[in-house]
Amino acid sequence: QVQLVESGGGLVQAGGSLRLSCAASGRPFRTYAMGWFRQAPGKEREFVVVLNWRSGNTYYADSVKERFTISRDNAKNTVYLQMNSLKPEDTAVYYCAHATSTGGEYYPTTPRVYDYWGQGTQVTVSS
Repeated sequence: QVQLVESGGGLVQAGGSLRLSCAASGRPFRTYAMGWFRQAPGKEREFVVVLNWRSGNTYYADSVKERFTISRDNAKNTVYLQMNSLKPEDTAVYYCAHATSTGGEYYPTTPRVYDYWGQGTQVTVSS
């Protein structure tokens, strides 16, 4: 069983930066993808970025491309999301997700293919 512990959320002014961390622990399972999603009140959970574990390739939502960067530190079992040039529309609860099946490679932008989720961390961007 995998547990994901997130940190790094907070309040930031528009144009500022935050770095989110997602530390994984527990029984090791095969990892196909690690991703970040976000959800604003009254909205569906939205894909942000995914990291293919095998290849290291990344894919970003158009809304965050060139502003957000996903990375990993294998020694620390941690995935990061560096968020720069933040906008008020980035305000949401951000979730780290771990896919343990091949769905994480075939449908990495779809929340249902992820097996484990962090608790979520609030990111608020003020105007």
